[in-house]
Amino acid sequence: MLETQAKTRTRKLPAADRRRQIIEVAMALFSAKGFEGTTTREISRAAGVSEAIIFRHFATKEDLYAAIIDFIIQGHCEQFFAELTQAMDKRDDAAVFETLAFRILETHREEPALLRLLLFSSLEGHKLSQLFMESQVRPVYELLSGYLRQRAREGAFRKADAVVMVRAFLGMVSHHSLITLIYGDSFLRKSNRDMAREYIASACSRSNPAASCTPHGRSAPSFTCSSSSVTK
Repeated sequence: MLETQAKTRTRKLPAADRRRQIIEVAMALFSAKGFEGTTTREISRAAGVSEAIIFRHFATKEDLYAAIIDFIIQGHCEQFFAELTQAMDKRDDAAVFETLAFRILETHREEPALLRLLLFSSLEGHKLSQLFMESQVRPVYELLSGYLRQRAREGAFRKADAVVMVRAFLGMVSHHSLITLIYGDSFLRKSNRDMAREYIASACSRSNPAASCTPHGRSAPSFTCSSSSVTK
């Protein structure tokens, strides 16, 4: 397939289109063969360009890794953070966690190469996974843990280690994506929206009618909600 791409793309392209093409080809090779198993020569051959063209767009492999991350998450982050902050501003706790789960699952569904790239990067000691952690994961941790601390001060959540709570929730969601990627997941045949809602429903305290509720009448995740307060 990559050879076919190279044959059909040897014509001259505008710089932005050529850069995008190189990124797509590099992603396909990296996700199939890993970083150690992929050379710039292979990327240039598959893209139908010289290695000099590759280095003209990406001076170092680190530049290419960073461009891959930007390419994968472009169009996802803006909507993700807009929906998340809107739910936070409304103090809609369940919407915060449902949005978080749904957007992560959708990103993994639409960009299946992402998890493969991160796994290869970690196993081979490459910098892409660390770049992704610092540029994408850490900001989510900081935003969510800050929100949990604020809600705890407002009496809606129990006081607990906010970072641990964020890790627990993200771990639950990411595990589903990994199982789906590795095994195909014949156990659960649900849409990502339904899965996101199920995560919230399973975390809600159904035996505690005084648990914190959102403006939409949904319970906040019980691993942090306070039994003595109700969100107004």
